[in-house]
Amino acid sequence: MTTDDKSGGEHNEDLDLSPEEAGAAPELPADRSLLIVDDDKPFLHRLTRAMETRGFDVTAVESVLEGVAAVEAAAPAFAIIDMRLGDGNGLDVISRLKAKRPDARGIILTGYGNIATAVTAVKLGAFDYLAKPADADEIYHALMATQIDKPDALDNPMSADRVRWEHIQRVYESCDRNVSETARRLNMHRRTLQRILAKRAPR
Repeated sequence: MTTDDKSGGEHNEDLDLSPEEAGAAPELPADRSLLIVDDDKPFLHRLTRAMETRGFDVTAVESVLEGVAAVEAAAPAFAIIDMRLGDGNGLDVISRLKAKRPDARGIILTGYGNIATAVTAVKLGAFDYLAKPADADEIYHALMATQIDKPDALDNPMSADRVRWEHIQRVYESCDRNVSETARRLNMHRRTLQRILAKRAPR
């Protein structure tokens, strides 16, 4: 199985963390059904394994068509859906899921430049959205959160530049402020990253 994925060579080693390594987390509810929709096969495989390790009953598919069919067959309690899929937009799966099961919690995975579309996802019923690359720990805690961690997202959406900057800062901190490792994870030239880190946060 190749380790390349459509996020530009970003490797998601953290997807393989065990629940103990990931740290304490909330208890799962009785219904642990989880739908994952992503057409990046290596990422889909790793995320499926990581979520099964965390106690979810996972259905993994690769397209909007398969995602909608899975929702129609048995609407899950949770969903992790990539925004951009080979046959369309993950928002179609989210909107169908919310129609079939209003209490479902769906997380949209999106590139950091798609903030406006991510806000649309929340309006259509997504519980939250995460910028790629997101590891299993981030995704798990987003699914289990009691409230959206972006309270101003709908009324005061950040600029794409600000979202990109915050995403880079988050990866930088997760790499213990190691510039070389951060650049590798972001598939970015080291000097380019250093210039970004030296600037003030955009508005």
